[in-house]
Amino acid sequence: MIIAKARAVDGPDKTFRAAEIKRRDLDLHDVLIEIKYAGICHSDIHTAHGEWGPVNYPLVPGHEVAGIVTDVGAEVTKYKVGDRVGVGCMVDSCGECVNCRKGEEQYCLKGNVPTYAGVDKYGEPTQGGYSTHIVVTEDFVVRIPDNIELDAAAPLLCAGITTYSPLNHWGAGPGKKVAVVGMGGLGHMAVKIAHAMGAEVTVLSQTLSKREDGLQFGAENYYSTSDPKTFDKLAGSFDLIINTVSAKLDMDAYFGLLTLDGTLVNVGAPAEPLSVNVFSLIGHRRSFAGSMIGGIRETQEMLEFCSKHNIVPKIEVISADQIDEAYKRVLASDVKYRFVIDISTM
Repeated sequence: MIIAKARAVDGPDKTFRAAEIKRRDLDLHDVLIEIKYAGICHSDIHTAHGEWGPVNYPLVPGHEVAGIVTDVGAEVTKYKVGDRVGVGCMVDSCGECVNCRKGEEQYCLKGNVPTYAGVDKYGEPTQGGYSTHIVVTEDFVVRIPDNIELDAAAPLLCAGITTYSPLNHWGAGPGKKVAVVGMGGLGHMAVKIAHAMGAEVTVLSQTLSKREDGLQFGAENYYSTSDPKTFDKLAGSFDLIINTVSAKLDMDAYFGLLTLDGTLVNVGAPAEPLSVNVFSLIGHRRSFAGSMIGGIRETQEMLEFCSKHNIVPKIEVISADQIDEAYKRVLASDVKYRFVIDISTM
């Protein structure tokens, strides 16, 4: 049994505390990773605050994990000690259902095993990356390209793949007009990736405060959604809209921005239900879709794409003692654009 240092939370209204957690001994196909950096995702906050359902506390969040392999199981073939690796939002799946066989483990029909707040095949609760070590089966570990620093790599394991997957699936590329709703941790990655794919990118943000950043990241246009004229001016403009915000929006207003056969994809996950008027969709054969991260194969593809195009998130590295402050700042939209915990400060 491996004892790891961690930061845990004991309830929806509690602050983080120093803790020790147990990691299992290596099974035949397991990899032991010494975590160097862990990103803070809005999903961590929703889960820690109990907003997505009951949570088995104490909880160690974190599913944007970057580190170094320090040991491997006897039958591991994909990794060796010293490899630079990452772990994203899931650490296992059934491997047998039709979706798993397609390489879409995130949609496992039996339910994938989340990196934290889940239960693994041994019946033990999973704990995430706000810790010094993690043990993961080799099939759910990805290789981090040498030209991506580990601190910058961490958010790619959620924010990167969460935006790459729908952009890839719905064919963002030359000749396509893509709008990104929100310019936070997810949104700024969507802008960078869509631009690198060759699409014409527009940011739709509540204010123009991040306009300069958006244009620097690759957007051609940047509009404020708090200005009603925006929705009139851009009506029928976009082939694809990626909604990255975790807030309740007037979806019908955004559907009006789609072209004939356009698609709006939700990757943000608000805690409350969204209201939709079906006439906003059927009038122009529009589609409303959702997307959740990507499979392991696509996650590795995303990392290679980001390596090729020199795409990394803009991050602010913090110590383990700053997690509570970081959560407050995320909720206040006071981060550009992703907090990353330096695990050496544990």
